[in-house]
Amino acid sequence: MIGVFDSGFGGLTILRDLQKALPEYDYLYLGDNARAPYGSRSYETIYRYTLQAVRELFSRGCPLVILACNTASARALRSIQQQVLPFEFPDRRVLGIIRPTAEEVGRFTRTGHIGIFATAGTVSSGSYAIEINHFYPELKVTQHACPMWVPLVEYGERGTEGAQFFVQKEVDALLAEDPEIDAVLLACTHYPLLEKEIRKSLPERVRIIFQGNIVSEKTVDYLRRHPEIEKRLTKSGKVNFLTTDTAKFFEKGANLFGMEDISAESLTF
Repeated sequence: MIGVFDSGFGGLTILRDLQKALPEYDYLYLGDNARAPYGSRSYETIYRYTLQAVRELFSRGCPLVILACNTASARALRSIQQQVLPFEFPDRRVLGIIRPTAEEVGRFTRTGHIGIFATAGTVSSGSYAIEINHFYPELKVTQHACPMWVPLVEYGERGTEGAQFFVQKEVDALLAEDPEIDAVLLACTHYPLLEKEIRKSLPERVRIIFQGNIVSEKTVDYLRRHPEIEKRLTKSGKVNFLTTDTAKFFEKGANLFGMEDISAESLTF
């Protein structure tokens, strides 16, 4: 199976796009719902939690794990790739979603000014600014943390006046920092569910960059370039779900992300 990990529900938006691009493969999703959110936690804690999840997915037969969590990708991916995999799991791979996204953002802007909406943890890590500068040193990147956006999604507040108010507030704050921004990256997997509110708040000239499409395209390319991993993946179109919270809690929350009538397994680290 292809393992997909997120601190909670947001990675389901990445999983959905992966299924669209690669429907024949089997997936195992793990949401660390009992310890979410990760955005305000320390580097050490995020690393420990993420490594526990990766080990769990490996133990259940996933040769490839995708960290569908921007905070985990920012704070834990590189350490796992460099300090754990070569010594403990040399035949397994863990991929993140920041680098593949950074490789593509430059094609969405004409002014050379990019805005990023993310969690406080992702913003403070500076990972997007660093990665984007590697591929597009000429771009100006302005990051902005949106602490209210994840709760708006998870408490079912989409489409309300309150959601529109908090989205407009953060959009205005970002554009006040750099009025020349003409493309914004939704660098949290929850944020695509606020697309309606975000589009309403943004000027028409500003494009929205969605990670799911980019990550799925990059995964297709990765499997093409790494047949040694691809040939180990099973293909029956099945998806299984794990959560560190109760199965009932996960199944109910997954409905908000378009995953209906699913069955989850609860686990404890």
